[in-house]
Amino acid sequence: QVQLVESGGGLVQAGGSLTLSCAASPSTFTINAAAWYRQAPGKQRELVAGILSGGTTNYTDSVKGRFTISRDNAKNTVYLQMNSLEPEDTAVYYCNAEAVLFGIRYDSWGQGTQVTVSS
Repeated sequence: QVQLVESGGGLVQAGGSLTLSCAASPSTFTINAAAWYRQAPGKQRELVAGILSGGTTNYTDSVKGRFTISRDNAKNTVYLQMNSLEPEDTAVYYCNAEAVLFGIRYDSWGQGTQVTVSS
């Protein structure tokens, strides 16, 4: 099986920045398409950003211009750079990715990492 290990969450003041990372474990897995979702208490989980194997990215309107999704294939890791954070960005952020090993595809989710933005 494949596990996505998330890190980088924490508490930050409004206007600050955080970078989340999502690494496939074991590292023998290769991440293809990947995305970051977030879920705040009492709200539905929403797609924040996505990146395809070829590098094409997409973002929900509320984070455009502030968040950047990227990948480092050598490290088999996906990142979410978050700038100009707002209290409304407070949520648990989840990494979702298709990982491949020996031609077999796995759809996996990270454990979630808390991002809290204070006003």
